[in-house]
Amino acid sequence: MQSLKPRLSPARSPGAGFPLSRGPIVPVVVRERKVYAVGLCRRWARAFLYLELSVCILIGNIGIIFIMPTVVVMDVSLSMTRPVSVEGSEEYQRKHLAAHGLTMLFEHMATNYKLEFTALVVFSSLWELMVPFTRDYNTLQEALSNMDDYDKTCLESALVGVCNIVQQEWGGAIPCQVVLVTDGCLGIGRGSLRHSLATHSQRSESNRFPLPFPFPSKLYIMCMANLEELQSTDSLDCLERLIDLNNGEGQIFTIDGPLCLKNVQSMFGKLIDLAYTPFHAVLKCGHLTADVQVFPRPEPFVVDEEIDPIPKVINTDLEIVGFIDIADISSPPVLSRHLVLPIALNKEGDEVGTGITDDNEDENSANQIAGKIPNFCVLLHGSLKVEGMVAIVQLGPEWHGMLYSQADSKKKSNLMMSLFEPGPEPLPWLGKMAQLGPISDAKENPYGEDDNKSPFPLQPKNKRSYAQNVTVWIKPSGLQTDVQKILRNARKLPEKTQTFYKELNRLRKAALAFGFLDLLKGVADMLERECTLLPDTAHPDAAFQLTHAAQQLKLASTGSSEYAGYDHNITPLQTDFSGSSTERM
Repeated sequence: MQSLKPRLSPARSPGAGFPLSRGPIVPVVVRERKVYAVGLCRRWARAFLYLELSVCILIGNIGIIFIMPTVVVMDVSLSMTRPVSVEGSEEYQRKHLAAHGLTMLFEHMATNYKLEFTALVVFSSLWELMVPFTRDYNTLQEALSNMDDYDKTCLESALVGVCNIVQQEWGGAIPCQVVLVTDGCLGIGRGSLRHSLATHSQRSESNRFPLPFPFPSKLYIMCMANLEELQSTDSLDCLERLIDLNNGEGQIFTIDGPLCLKNVQSMFGKLIDLAYTPFHAVLKCGHLTADVQVFPRPEPFVVDEEIDPIPKVINTDLEIVGFIDIADISSPPVLSRHLVLPIALNKEGDEVGTGITDDNEDENSANQIAGKIPNFCVLLHGSLKVEGMVAIVQLGPEWHGMLYSQADSKKKSNLMMSLFEPGPEPLPWLGKMAQLGPISDAKENPYGEDDNKSPFPLQPKNKRSYAQNVTVWIKPSGLQTDVQKILRNARKLPEKTQTFYKELNRLRKAALAFGFLDLLKGVADMLERECTLLPDTAHPDAAFQLTHAAQQLKLASTGSSEYAGYDHNITPLQTDFSGSSTERM
């Protein structure tokens, strides 16, 4: 197998940026036992050992595996028991149609979202947690057939229950999806949605409306009614108000046409396409490829700085452009973190499995088949883990992320992907991504012959304001100290010439920055007075320097001459005595 090099960014200009890698690396030492455990043949392992990768650079912010739990909120009020006529079959109730749609959703999640946690809440005037957060979708489906009928609808109490459940289980930082299933009836009297929205602006902080949720969320409202039925009352307007109160995060779904099982399936199919469709991609590194699933699905990112913002979506082709040490990438800020799971395909191209371990014996056979198929994703994961490096991946135009190994226990680790913020320079200490290149382009190894140094972080061209000694005159004592320091050095001229002008220029720049021009004139007068008080034994050069400094300060105090520029520095006056004084110094 010939040596491969990942396609890198365009060659950098001389002196711009630093190389991304340390040249050829051996990503992983594969033992025979490990090869067969992950289903890799010896030929693949040997080929990858000699794979020459001109590496890029990057890993970061290692954290917990991000998930997006779901809370299903089911309306079990009396209005959900209203009959629905279905042709050619027995009479259904609206709650039966809702249960049918939720069964379809749970079956889809059991197949494609095995890592997702889901809880089931029922409500009428009160709420009850039927099934706490679980990955056992059989339990959730059984709970749908054991729901009782209760009294009137009170949506606010259900939303309060969702807040309590999610915060108790996940806190306020984990994003959550809330699927509210109702028939569009808002309830009556106190506790109805009309009453809750009418009193929304009159509430105290202790009795606030539960929306927006105190955690990142999306609210999907599944209405067991068609659009015409909701528009005949103000139900649709009130439900849309709920989405608005949740910062616009969410959507309302209604049944198209008459109420029947087919149309309910179509409505829940739209929800699945929007929020629960697995994100499949192809991970590429040179000629090596692997089909992967990214979980949870990456959300579109909108750049706030753009005049006409357009959501950015990551490509389905994820191309590795290089590698970098964990120490160089440090702990960068990221938008989100995702699991990268390998998808094994059989010879016909059908999906066999995602490589997710499962305790059910019925699914072990599919996982065993997937484990016998060589997969580049598995090999990459082991390489990054052993080498302590991160892979930089191209997500789209001027958008990058990183792949790295994340250990969640001593014996188990996962391949993770973190998304950087879009832009040409997402990590300032690495410089612009377009200026990173292979180490072979460098005249000398930037990491040193003994691997004892690093070209990162890049030093900024301009000093940061917080990295400089800034003159602060908050109190009069600060200004008095700086003036006295200048006068002390003035009395020790010419020995303290360099220190005198250094302190004088520091005070001058601060005065110009603050617009304190009178200070310059006052210090100039003080220097002229010091010149008249010099003793007879003083060095002749001292008088010349004090007079010169006073004149320069007076010119700067006018604010209009060329000597009033902020970047202008007062330099010592060259006199016939300067040489002899320098020799004594």
